[in-house]
Amino acid sequence: MTAAINIPIAGFIDVYDVAAVDRALQELPASANEALKSTYEKMLKTGGTRLAVKLSGIPAMDELYEELPNFAEILDDIKKRIALCASSNDPMELPPMLLLGEPGIGKTHFGRRLAQLLATGFGFASMSSMTAGWILSGASSQWKNAKPGKVFDTLLNGTYANPVMVIDEVDKAGGDSQYDPLGALYSLFEHDTASQFIDEFVEIPVDASSVVWIATANHASRIPEPILNRMNVYEIDPPDAHGARKIAQSIYAEIRVGHDWGKAFPDAPAADVLDRLAGLGPRDMRRAIMNGFGNAKLAGRDEIRLADIAENRGARKQRIGF
Repeated sequence: MTAAINIPIAGFIDVYDVAAVDRALQELPASANEALKSTYEKMLKTGGTRLAVKLSGIPAMDELYEELPNFAEILDDIKKRIALCASSNDPMELPPMLLLGEPGIGKTHFGRRLAQLLATGFGFASMSSMTAGWILSGASSQWKNAKPGKVFDTLLNGTYANPVMVIDEVDKAGGDSQYDPLGALYSLFEHDTASQFIDEFVEIPVDASSVVWIATANHASRIPEPILNRMNVYEIDPPDAHGARKIAQSIYAEIRVGHDWGKAFPDAPAADVLDRLAGLGPRDMRRAIMNGFGNAKLAGRDEIRLADIAENRGARKQRIGF
């Protein structure tokens, strides 16, 4: 049996050409967009080189299987991909993935946990409120209040060339025929074209070919077929009661260790608190746990009690609409 190890190996990738950025900066006219000038200056300051990490062996994933039992199929496929590249010089390659399932079952939480497993960065873009293609690929600097898109921003401000990028609720993207919010995905989901991706604000190619893509959706029927065909599709079932408790414990631990004030709280919440949280979806769990921490502190306690999350009993309300 292969020993479970999880030692990241760091290589380096130039995600953009610094010389090209310098030329573009020098050629900017005096009337150029100040935000564009500042972006070029930041690109020069941070440099174009980013870490590209991969695992040196198959990681210990038992905890993740137990924590997210309804994601076992996709975890199996990810383990196979890791095994293929771990003992070679090949970079980590994971195909774009689409997670289908009802709201709040942990799809976005899975993206965060995958980033932790792969020891890389994490980026997030919610499509439900987006109405224009520039959200992912940037808007021309000629437009007022224009700025780079999420893809470029994640690569510029992050440490890694291969972050996990979650495109949430991809089936709810709005917009008109001129500005397709999903238009950038046609090239970003293809390795060759992603390596020369051009953000419309920056207008300098960036290498986004190493990004690990996870899209989430409730319904595949609302996703254009050419984009759907570029992804491996997984249907995610809601967790059972045991699985929901595991997810609640994981989110509690993630929030607790991520804040200095969390040190005062116990490693796990009480059993009755976990039972209450298990009745919520992961999205509502996160809100309820944060409120619970805050309510406990207001009461002068360093542990969450059932009363601290009672206000979230009605968190999953029926939406009005047709």
